[in-house]
Amino acid sequence: MKKYILILGIAYVACSCGGGNTTNESTNTSQNVKDIQIDGSSTVYPVSSAIAEEFMKAETGVNITISESGSGGGFKKFIRQEIDIANASRPITKKEDSLCKAAGVEYLELPIAYDGLVVVVNPKNTWVDYLKKSELKKMWEPAAEGKITKWSQIRQGWPDEEIHLYGAGTASGTFDYFTEAICGKAKAIRKDYNPSENDNVLVQGISSDRLALGYFGIHYYKENSKILKLVPIDDEDDTNGKGPIYPNEITVKNGTYQPLSRPLFIYVNKKSTERPEVDKFIQYYLDSAAVKVPETGYITLNKSTYELVKKRYLDKITGSLYLDIKTLVGIRPDELYMSEASQTAQ
Repeated sequence: MKKYILILGIAYVACSCGGGNTTNESTNTSQNVKDIQIDGSSTVYPVSSAIAEEFMKAETGVNITISESGSGGGFKKFIRQEIDIANASRPITKKEDSLCKAAGVEYLELPIAYDGLVVVVNPKNTWVDYLKKSELKKMWEPAAEGKITKWSQIRQGWPDEEIHLYGAGTASGTFDYFTEAICGKAKAIRKDYNPSENDNVLVQGISSDRLALGYFGIHYYKENSKILKLVPIDDEDDTNGKGPIYPNEITVKNGTYQPLSRPLFIYVNKKSTERPEVDKFIQYYLDSAAVKVPETGYITLNKSTYELVKKRYLDKITGSLYLDIKTLVGIRPDELYMSEASQTAQ
């Protein structure tokens, strides 16, 4: 299920593919309307959606369409130049970067928030009080497929009943990050679980299944906290914080909620920024993020980081800072961009 922002009272219908400048001419009645196309992560969708709505209220004559096909799906459309902006819940990969180069796409990488991936169970689950990282791995690793099927196999004393797992689909950046953080390698996971790129589908599945466990971004838990039970995570590494830790604004931002704290991004086609409406929207986005991010349930970057990111945008510095980093787990934009600024100043 895809979501679209349709505002300004314009009879406008986006193609289901969410492609760049492809509009239905019979429904786009004004030649003066300027379109901005966004696709990608369902995790980042609430932030981009909230900011786009406010921008369109202030900027008449601009129509922003936002679709959700997962971070991987968004990058595919971004590389094909079907969209101006890709929402992403993970950094661009080396392969995607190479495909951008081959297609002549220069991009700007803009971190916009922190997210804590939450692990949740059904409220009728009375036995799970916390989970260790090693227990999550035991549930989700490839070796568990067809073998680890009951709660009693995870911890002694838990019921001898089936585990029903719900998680992100393979096109999702959440899938990539969770598998690397928990299973030790991106995309390494058992296949016998209930997948979806749409987080609302996962919420519905878990909230209606007493034996369910799943994961997704913190926004979707906050929106549905009455029908889900949040599980604190013990990463079994006292350097980050002792014992089970709940994800919240403090623990995600200071890095004690590990290994499931991560940054969120938008990627912008440099060529698109030559259009005044896109350039104005991106600057508005970065200026508004500190206010809008908390409203959508995510966690802000440091104020100084937003300033560095905006400067990087205004200077049109292209490419990714993440391509040569071996693991994304524990990497924080606040530290990464400050380090870059310090090296540039030397």
